[in-house]
Amino acid sequence: MNKPIIEFKDFGFKYRSQSQPTLSNINLTIYEGEKVLIVGPSGSGKSTLAHCVNGLIPFSYEGEISGSLRIKEKETKSETIYELSQSVGTILQDSDTQFIGLTVGEDIAFVLENNQVSSKLMREKVMEAASLVGMEQYLDASIHQLSGGQKQRVALAGVLIQEVDILLFDEPLANLDPVAGKQAMHLIADIHKRHNNTIIIIEHRLEEVLEAEVDRILLIDHGTLIADLSPQELLTSSLLDKHRLRKPLYVKLLQDAGVRLPNHIPIHPLSMIPLKEYRQNVIKWFQGRSRELQRKKQATLLEVDKLSFTYPNQNRGIRNLSFSLEKGEMVSIVGKNGAGKSTLAKLISGFEVPKEGSIFLNGMDITKLTIKEKGQKIGFVLQNPNHMISKHLIKEEVALGLINQGMNPTEIEKRVKKVLNICGLLPYRKWPISALSYGQKKRVTIASILVLNPEILILDEPTAGQDLYHYTEIMDFLLELNRTGISLMIITHDMHLIQEYTSRTMVLADGEIIADSSPANILTNPQIMKAANLKETSLYEMAKLLQVESPSEFIDAFISYEQEGRKTWQKC
Repeated sequence: MNKPIIEFKDFGFKYRSQSQPTLSNINLTIYEGEKVLIVGPSGSGKSTLAHCVNGLIPFSYEGEISGSLRIKEKETKSETIYELSQSVGTILQDSDTQFIGLTVGEDIAFVLENNQVSSKLMREKVMEAASLVGMEQYLDASIHQLSGGQKQRVALAGVLIQEVDILLFDEPLANLDPVAGKQAMHLIADIHKRHNNTIIIIEHRLEEVLEAEVDRILLIDHGTLIADLSPQELLTSSLLDKHRLRKPLYVKLLQDAGVRLPNHIPIHPLSMIPLKEYRQNVIKWFQGRSRELQRKKQATLLEVDKLSFTYPNQNRGIRNLSFSLEKGEMVSIVGKNGAGKSTLAKLISGFEVPKEGSIFLNGMDITKLTIKEKGQKIGFVLQNPNHMISKHLIKEEVALGLINQGMNPTEIEKRVKKVLNICGLLPYRKWPISALSYGQKKRVTIASILVLNPEILILDEPTAGQDLYHYTEIMDFLLELNRTGISLMIITHDMHLIQEYTSRTMVLADGEIIADSSPANILTNPQIMKAANLKETSLYEMAKLLQVESPSEFIDAFISYEQEGRKTWQKC
């Protein structure tokens, strides 16, 4: 049997700024060479647990520790953060906070430079690490010109080059497109096979993480360890539903169709499940479902005409791009990392100025308006929350825009309280933002824009890092806004989101729109999915395996069923 490498015994932690502990009575042993996934709602203590392992607690986040935490048989309280870093390599959810070098190559090489590795060997190792994550052609590129997904890959390469015993991944999929996410999980599994590292993954996207073939799944909620089970045991239990975490789509559908999955056989990948035995259940369920897809056409609100833009000294940008957005429409924008999605959002909201083309809002050319002028009508929630936050307390950040507009304090208090409640932040309104998790910071930035009631709201990955409960709260609030007439453009890698909440999807590839159709049509078109780095959904795979005549209708039926169920538990 492998030796223990991480041992928590009666462990607890309380942040200095809080009155109650974030972690309580953690008793947990992780063994050498294990792959462990940690799941739980936002704010449950997952990231805090990770920070205890890598030494950010207590060296960066001060507080009170109780009990014992031993790594490689050494009590962490007696170790320095440098000593811990020799055993634990970390990929943070917010990759911007861990970059040192100005270029991709410099950042990957940072650890080797500290260790005085020869230039020849350093170049070899940097190229090897960069190749593993598909960034070998970007070694001279500036870190700050990369997309969120590309930054995540660079951070991964910087950890892989350290050759540590423990690899800790905090939300590694948060900024990756579906195919890149799948590749990342396969890469983690491959690294494990070659080096037998102990791997710990914290992630909300459970279905994708199963690609890494984890040994155990730990469920944490309210700072305590709720369950320590195999993937089969957890996925076939009621625990994920109870704690409002998303199951793999195919597992949820089978259970909705009345199938009882046994916990003693693998249920991932989908091909391992004897679907022929359950075909009658699923087809009967499908035939009993229908979905109303019709939507009345509305007046044009936004029109983008032959828009072009290229970043200085780069080929990256958008080319001759045209589309229109109706009043009250809710559109999703998808595509691989670096396809031009965020660039398009910056051009519409005024953060960048187009080289060619025009942008019309309600028939008026707004192309040359300032950011402030566009900001009166168009709100943009950035992908990285740290690029938006400027105040110390949550309530101050959300109120800032209203204060700048000169609104009276009573109305400000009313609107801020309403938005904080919807975004699940009301109990934390007096908290310092520095004490929040990455996912909680995302909700703060969304709230700070939503409170302004813009005519068009553009959101770049609004649900990244959110558990199912907060994901649903945010999206239902956006849906409520949409019903009042606000048009929404959502940039996302979440294929479930685009089906569940949007009626139209635009697909970008290499700065151009290659498809503009319904989500189900996009996700059942292999050519479009390949070009946009989208991954075949498990629902589509199931429809093909069961020889369903119309996979798009099958997917729509499931989403409709999910919407009804979501309305029920949202009221609980």
